[in-house]
Amino acid sequence: MRFLLILLMIASQGLAQTTRYKVGLIDLMLLKRQKLGAITLTQQIGADGLELDMGGLGKRPTFENQLANDSIRQVFMDKAKELKLEICSLAMTGYYAQSFCGREEYQQSIRDCIKTMKAMNVKVAFLPLGVQCDLKKDPSIRDSVVSRLKVAGKMAEEAGVVIGIETALSAKEEVALLKEIGSPAIQIYFNFSNPLKEGRDLYKELKILGKNRICMIHATNKDGVWLEKDPEIDMLKVKKTLDKMKWSGWLIIERSRDASKPKDVKGNYSANTAYLKKIFQ
Repeated sequence: MRFLLILLMIASQGLAQTTRYKVGLIDLMLLKRQKLGAITLTQQIGADGLELDMGGLGKRPTFENQLANDSIRQVFMDKAKELKLEICSLAMTGYYAQSFCGREEYQQSIRDCIKTMKAMNVKVAFLPLGVQCDLKKDPSIRDSVVSRLKVAGKMAEEAGVVIGIETALSAKEEVALLKEIGSPAIQIYFNFSNPLKEGRDLYKELKILGKNRICMIHATNKDGVWLEKDPEIDMLKVKKTLDKMKWSGWLIIERSRDASKPKDVKGNYSANTAYLKKIFQ
């Protein structure tokens, strides 16, 4: 009996180890923004799930989001279920170029994203502050960024979801920013490439933010080489750091494409997916 219990414990620990970290892709980076083929391609590549983009924004009051259509959204959800994949997050990448801190009608876009999240049972949304709301380059916009994220945070709290922001700030500065916003529904969507390009210690930055401030991770660096060959990232050390933090969640591959074949979508993302799964699962 005791031997059987030990075997069950070992089996459960092994299961926990394989499911603690999940590897995802992004439909936009697969060149299939809000296209059903992104789900099929994700399954072929071998990832566990997919981040869907909310669509273009431009000067419109909200995203050009076909997932707002009940029948289209259901087709996406049915295909993901059929292929045993998760829709792990929604991305508001329109705010890379548009100004979240300057647009008067920002609440509608956040509201529409949250409504789509609820309809698809998605718990995390990605919100980049982008070039026009870069707090590092322009500290004068801080009040606007904070006030709007407080509003977005309240909306997310009421819906029971999380909005993960990406900034150009250091981890210490992000901790201070989150404290100022004061909402558990606003967290950091961490990107490996941000501290690396600024010469900061990637592993230390993770530890400073800690388990409860990071909702998801862009496990990626600038393009040039695959993750396995990237001299700037010790992925085993990343895993050791996250293990020690007791963090768990989604590792989403964004870039890290081989410079010799940047347009080989399937080849690049298959290589990076296989490597992250080897390390983390």
